[in-house]
Amino acid sequence: MSLKDPIGAKGAASIDGAPASFDDAAAAAARLLARSGQPLIAGLGVDIDAARAAIPLAERVGGVIDHMHSAALLRDLDCLRESGVMLTTPGEARVRADVVLLVGDGLTQNWPALNERLLRPPARPEGADVRRRIVWLAPQADATIPGFDGGIEIFAAGLGATLAANLAALRARVKGRPLAQPEISPAALDSIAAAIKGARFGVAVWTAASLGALEIEMLHGLVRDLNETTRFSTLPLSPPDNGAGVLAACGWMTGFPMRTGFGAGAPQHDPWRFDAERLVASGETDCVLWISAFGAAPPAWASAANFIALCEPTAEFAKEPNVRIAIGRPGVDHDAIMHSPDAGTLVAVTASARSAAPSAAQALERISASLGETAPPC
Repeated sequence: MSLKDPIGAKGAASIDGAPASFDDAAAAAARLLARSGQPLIAGLGVDIDAARAAIPLAERVGGVIDHMHSAALLRDLDCLRESGVMLTTPGEARVRADVVLLVGDGLTQNWPALNERLLRPPARPEGADVRRRIVWLAPQADATIPGFDGGIEIFAAGLGATLAANLAALRARVKGRPLAQPEISPAALDSIAAAIKGARFGVAVWTAASLGALEIEMLHGLVRDLNETTRFSTLPLSPPDNGAGVLAACGWMTGFPMRTGFGAGAPQHDPWRFDAERLVASGETDCVLWISAFGAAPPAWASAANFIALCEPTAEFAKEPNVRIAIGRPGVDHDAIMHSPDAGTLVAVTASARSAAPSAAQALERISASLGETAPPC
């Protein structure tokens, strides 16, 4: 397939709002990146091929890489790095978990098949079907899980500091320790504690998109406590836009997660220094390459710097990017390798509506080629 004008549709690429060819737009993007003091490659809502193209490009131009969901990804990763965690897979949870402890909200947004893949099927912890018991520490008592009408025990546990305090109280009751004035009633806490202590194989499920570091740390501590007497594990749900897949690619290519910079000639990871939003707000970056192949909302700071957008054709921005290239959707317009929330690992996805739209990887490779000598593979 020729990429001279890969989409062949009006608005496929533009420079300063004017229609342009794919090659001209890629060359304009390369010029902006080449003369930038510290370019930022952000968004990164891409498949694995595009992540493998974006990271060498950032290295070539001395830039920074950051994913749109890095904050959530790094909250889960911090617990893994600091104290270790007990993890299971979606398949293992589906088969073995006779008790599921849901925590917080946003669960179905991060795992759309949660109901079908985990909540509805019976459990088989010891080879025979048993009714799965579901306990939800929800933000409020009237919370619901869209599309799920099965039995679920809901306890209003709040979010933020309130949830952290309730998790601490639950952890105390699991260990049989007294409480002074718990947020949740002592009877409710004892009921939850009895349910999770009685599990033959329990699984705690949450998404870091709605939980803070303290709550996540408390959950992992609770699971460690439970494993003194039973089997319990965790299933943190990864954020959308292939966040877990890009995290894996960053790890094997640089040794670090996202929020890594290459300006010093070698990768440096700093979650504060290389936060995309902070870099734009402080003016430390003068050129942003935003990549979003899954239709995520564009950043609020799109007009804060020279702005290059690789995005779906329908994406709307508060201010037209300096350079814009329309790209296809992974798994729809082209084949892709992405992290699957159903499998808990990377999977190959065949295009469901194959089109001539270029992939993010193809666009990035063309931009890199426009810089001159191609970047060495990682």
